[in-house]
Amino acid sequence: MPIILSLRDADLEQLDEEVDPMLDEQNADLDTHTSTSDRLGRRYDNVGRFLNPVAFIALLLGCVGIASSVHIYIKEKLRAVAVLKCLGATRKQTFLIYLLQIAGMGLLGGFVGTIIGLLLQQTFPLILQEFLPFEVEISTSYAAIAVGLILGILMSVLFALSPLLNTWFVSPLQVLRVQENVGVKSRKARIWVVLAIVLFVFLFALWLLNNLKYALSFVVGIIITFSILAGISILFMGLVKRYFPKSWSFTSRQSLLNLFRPNNQTAVLILAIGIGTFLISTLYFTKDFLLAKAVVEANEESPNIIMFDVQTGQKQDIINTVSPKGLPILDNIPIVTMRMERIKDRSVNEIRLDTTTSINKWILNHEFRVTYRDSLIGSEKLVSGQFTTEVPKNGPVPMSLADNVARDAQVVVGDTLLFNVQGMLMETVVASIREVDWGRMQLNFSIVFPTGILENAPQFHVLTTNVPDKSTSANLQRELVQKFPNVSILDLRQVLTLIESILDKISWVVSFMAFFSILTGIIVLIGSVRNSKYQRIRESVLLRTIGAKSNQILKITALEYLYLGILGSGIGVLLSLLGSQLLAYFIFETPFVPSWIPFPVVLPGITLLVLIIGLFNNLSVLKSPPLQVLRRENS
Repeated sequence: MPIILSLRDADLEQLDEEVDPMLDEQNADLDTHTSTSDRLGRRYDNVGRFLNPVAFIALLLGCVGIASSVHIYIKEKLRAVAVLKCLGATRKQTFLIYLLQIAGMGLLGGFVGTIIGLLLQQTFPLILQEFLPFEVEISTSYAAIAVGLILGILMSVLFALSPLLNTWFVSPLQVLRVQENVGVKSRKARIWVVLAIVLFVFLFALWLLNNLKYALSFVVGIIITFSILAGISILFMGLVKRYFPKSWSFTSRQSLLNLFRPNNQTAVLILAIGIGTFLISTLYFTKDFLLAKAVVEANEESPNIIMFDVQTGQKQDIINTVSPKGLPILDNIPIVTMRMERIKDRSVNEIRLDTTTSINKWILNHEFRVTYRDSLIGSEKLVSGQFTTEVPKNGPVPMSLADNVARDAQVVVGDTLLFNVQGMLMETVVASIREVDWGRMQLNFSIVFPTGILENAPQFHVLTTNVPDKSTSANLQRELVQKFPNVSILDLRQVLTLIESILDKISWVVSFMAFFSILTGIIVLIGSVRNSKYQRIRESVLLRTIGAKSNQILKITALEYLYLGILGSGIGVLLSLLGSQLLAYFIFETPFVPSWIPFPVVLPGITLLVLIIGLFNNLSVLKSPPLQVLRRENS
């Protein structure tokens, strides 16, 4: 019989530590509202795990945007650097001039971003209060402001260093001629810059995730992704150059030539498009399977009335009371209580006295409530062994353990356990180990026996049904209490309604944060592709000068950006599929069922976006005379 106590000013954690072991010895248990809320909180801590990768992905998107923008900006300033050196400026002076420019823009950007963040902090809680499952208290964190400003400067300078190194090796002769391979001599310095960037990303991930293994995994995953994209872009250029289709039309051949010509941007754009698509798709996949977990299955086959402590002699009478009302009996679960007496070749008492044992103490003291059936249910997945339905005539009884029980008891398939079934000893063997989704709204068990063993053991039953409305529930409970006063009835309708409301709000917040980061990624992607305009103007003008028509230039540009968009976004989506699988398994510990949406939406959507931006880049060239464009670009 449950006993409910109300204690004021009591240390419930200390009470749980001191009293719960004593109750275990008496086949009783203690639950406090703090332990119950902690279990519920752990069920949904994936939401917190999701928000951390969102912040990490937002940082990486910003880094990609900074690196791409500064790469183009410095490339356009190399002639100006050469002029400064002709006027007597040293390498150090020209380098610092642009370094200070970038740092100043980073500080200004960090300041503007911090102001916008503070305004959003004041505004969002007011807008989102209706959707949030808790009351929001608005306060200003000066530490967060400082972090925002420092990150703005650090990200700008660090991710600008690689293209800035080109200014160090620019020759004054750059004023008179085009100097190729400016950065060859700076290879050693570039390695140090790359190492500094990797260290920065790792430290940020460690600070954000507060887990060395996760931080290292994120950084290694990003490095592998960058390496794959860079390798595929180089391989693609090599294949196009080697197997160049000379029989194609002029526009088709010219679009392919642009992919491996001097000063091409194939690698940079595939990297930017691929990384942007990878991060956006990973965010979508992550949001998708996270929200799939944050759903309560509410239908006619989901029980919302649970009847506990139904004795074997009462079972049929209760069924005869419920069924005539048109209500289904969804579950009829027998439950037998038992304790462990021996684990392998050591008794439980011996293990209790062993101070060096690593077997979890709850295994030794816990009263297990087990059931028996002939198959697995939807919340279970076989990890090892075989779920046995046949009972041997001689030898130990086969049974199935949940993976957490097997881990804490330190047993594997084939090990033996001796159980005390209310005074009767029963030798068992671990036939299988199951992974149990304890978050599912159904009755799950740590230990499951096959049928044909425990039917005659002292047991009670749990029956469930589904009632359509409040009045039916009240009438059923009233009749059951009058006829069967020992049966405890739990009405889950109100609980399910409350949980569904909370999960709906959490889902809205998660979707909003995912959309916000995806929008940021699209903006960064637009900026990266838009910056390639300055590398296309001169080629387009030269083509017009030698007689190319506007529609030919548009077709060349469209085909080039189409190749880049398909290749970059396609590889990005495929890599995100693999990355999301690893996230689901190692971080969120949940099965991953990939969504089909990124393939028909994200992949063609980003390809179309890249194509539109590429064509828009050339409009100004096509609308102006070639001489006017060249003069404007040189000035």
